[in-house]
Amino acid sequence: MAEHGHEHVRVAVVGSGFGGLGAAVRLRREGITDFVVLERAGSVGGTWRDNSYPGCACDVPSHLYSFSFAPNPDWPRSFSGQEHIRAYLEHVTDVFGLRPHIRFNSEVKRMTWDTERLRWDIETSSGHLSADVVVSATGPLSDPKIPDVPGLDTFPGKVFHSARWDHDYDLRGKRVAMIGTGASAIQIVPAIQPEVAQLTLFQRTPAWVLPRMDRPISGAERALHRALPFTTKLRRGLLWGVRELQVQAFTKHPGELGFVEQLAKRNMGRAIKDPALRAKLTPDYRIGCKRILLSSTYYPALAQPNVDVVAAGLSEVRGSTLVAADGTETEVDAIVFGTGFHVTDMPIAERVVGAEGRTLAETWAGGMQALRGASAAGFPNWMTIIGPNTGLGNSSMILMIESQLNYMADYLRQLDVLGGRAALDARPSAVSAWNHRVQERMKRTVWNTGGCTSWYLDASGRNTTIWPGTTSEFRRATRSVDLAEYAVLRAPAGTGDADRENAEVTA
Repeated sequence: MAEHGHEHVRVAVVGSGFGGLGAAVRLRREGITDFVVLERAGSVGGTWRDNSYPGCACDVPSHLYSFSFAPNPDWPRSFSGQEHIRAYLEHVTDVFGLRPHIRFNSEVKRMTWDTERLRWDIETSSGHLSADVVVSATGPLSDPKIPDVPGLDTFPGKVFHSARWDHDYDLRGKRVAMIGTGASAIQIVPAIQPEVAQLTLFQRTPAWVLPRMDRPISGAERALHRALPFTTKLRRGLLWGVRELQVQAFTKHPGELGFVEQLAKRNMGRAIKDPALRAKLTPDYRIGCKRILLSSTYYPALAQPNVDVVAAGLSEVRGSTLVAADGTETEVDAIVFGTGFHVTDMPIAERVVGAEGRTLAETWAGGMQALRGASAAGFPNWMTIIGPNTGLGNSSMILMIESQLNYMADYLRQLDVLGGRAALDARPSAVSAWNHRVQERMKRTVWNTGGCTSWYLDASGRNTTIWPGTTSEFRRATRSVDLAEYAVLRAPAGTGDADRENAEVTA
């Protein structure tokens, strides 16, 4: 639709990963076709497009890490690799007819709320448009974080982040430094160890690692799922139920996780026989405080003669020499950073300008917070998928995404009911009350009491990332929009002024 030669849509979705594609499917199922999906790259997939490093795979079972409305009976493994997940997202894009809505190579540069017209003006790398509603689905794992290491710019070799893997660079026979011990690193290490001359792992904090119970899904199983679709749903339900039962230990009774620590230590002991190396790899915090990692090949790789573990972070680079915080010096040809992403300081927030002329980043300077993980006060008709405190430590994010899609759908229904040109702006009191409840519940969780520093915490040490409850609780909390938590903005016909009025709650 165009307004006076200016392209205008009802909804603009930002990003085409699980969140963005899920939003697009839900919009079509709600009968809304006047929308676009703005994607900065040339294909869909989000983090599963960007992360193509050796060994890249999901640590959530395949049948749970997929949309409930798009079950896949043909997952080849119980834990799918990156290539299979990306293919699944391409399949969803085609099956639901989303490609006509997607604007590839259209990175969002700026989104500014127009207080008179009650719409978002959006500047992208491919042009301008406006939208009544913006659904931001850029995801927390979209922008890599590389630490500011003194001397890194003097390194003569190859440097790249795990999420920007350089497939043209041949690691065979090279001396490689792996920086970090997170979920990406424990997959990369065993994948590249057999081919490199020397692999040095710079470990700032050791991780708890449980065995990865991965296996091929047999042809008979897949045939059964195709012939009897309810068996796929049953399998998904069982996987979900087990993880729902585990939540109490993470959120209310962290002491119960001691048994799991013993399992992790046994996993390590089977492969790591050297007491000194085992001491380096044993965490001093409660399991679950950082994300529990899954691998059956990580420890065996670390035990190989061409691998060295430096139990200190990288502090300086002097030419081709890497210097650890403990003074250890290592000569390398290539540096691979597995140092995570901008999660609590998402770059998209710097590009969103709200009703008061402040960016979302400025509003969130004291910590991210959003009503039901979706709406920020002062940013009308702007919603985020996988927003503050919607992350999970033990289950599938697809469950949380689908809950937020329910909320998005009802949000748009409420705008239809209000009629005319209207917008909803989360009340600061509602955002504050929601955030207070979340943070109060967070105090007892393993993520706050486990004795570690993790990427779940922001610069002030507050957990603005994880949801401190079950996925069922979140589903109930986001089933519908409570208009009492929002102020209604209106632009009366024939005027450009937006009037703020209190929402009337009807029985």
